[in-house]
Amino acid sequence: MIIVTGAAGFIGSVVASHITNSINAEVVLVDDFNRPDKHNNHAHFSSDLKIDRDIFFQWANKHVHKIQYVIHLGARTDTTEFDASVFEEWNLGYSKKIWDLCVRFSIPLIYASSAATYGMGEWGYSDNHEIIEHLKPLNPYGVSKNEFDKWALKQPLQPPKWAGLKFFNVYGPNEFHKGRMASVIFHAFRQIKETGRVKLFRSHHPDFADGCQLRDFVYVKDITSVIEFLMKNQTENGIYNLGTGKARTFIDLANATFEASGKESKIEFVDTPLDIRDKYQYFTEADMSKLTSAGYKKPFSSLEEGVRDYVVNYLTENNNYL
Repeated sequence: MIIVTGAAGFIGSVVASHITNSINAEVVLVDDFNRPDKHNNHAHFSSDLKIDRDIFFQWANKHVHKIQYVIHLGARTDTTEFDASVFEEWNLGYSKKIWDLCVRFSIPLIYASSAATYGMGEWGYSDNHEIIEHLKPLNPYGVSKNEFDKWALKQPLQPPKWAGLKFFNVYGPNEFHKGRMASVIFHAFRQIKETGRVKLFRSHHPDFADGCQLRDFVYVKDITSVIEFLMKNQTENGIYNLGTGKARTFIDLANATFEASGKESKIEFVDTPLDIRDKYQYFTEADMSKLTSAGYKKPFSSLEEGVRDYVVNYLTENNNYL
């Protein structure tokens, strides 16, 4: 039995589907399943395999002898939320309880961290444990993820096998419910469909031209591949970056979306909203050497490959779910 928390959400639902189809094990979904906008992410799973997050620990104590692995992807992920107490409860408190469960019953654990922990990149984008204490995230979400990373590394008692994954800019099917926080590819496709144009943020940084802000965009199907690799192989415990290792511009992203949509590129620039402007990352790029050294050799989808699969096989077909 494999537990996936956050299984009604974007990455969690894709991971749960992937494990169901590729690993011969029962997958139990943990989340708040009451949001109608997330229903299609988990509708194909039996209701018997869905456990509400509020009663999960009571349930786990009765079924712990069956649990082979915990993949903890549940979290509050809104980077525009500035009520730190929300993150204290779900991203720190709940995660610590997951960790303690895995320690008490010797259950392997994979959990979601985030590239938001890197802030403006003052310390670079290496997943070296030595820099984690020095990182300066730009919002409470990033702070909560970094605080848990720091806490985990200091624990004298640890799960028998564990990995924290710093997700970079993930995109792909099952993100339909995320609204403003959905990927730029998702929003770009909708803009192309409705107006024939894509609006990108204008640069407010002298070192970057408009649309030349750089991010490490990683396709959600590659996330599932890495998680499966970590589950099946003996790797060193610790925190790993999970991006492609190659930063691309937002203009590249827009052009890839136009091409996959069969449309001519037409890009407009708008000011970055004031509420996020001073906390906006202009460059992120995962140092992937640790994961590579651990034995992961499968190539990541290029931006063009991932966008084409997402647009052609999901968005164009009005099939937003994996």
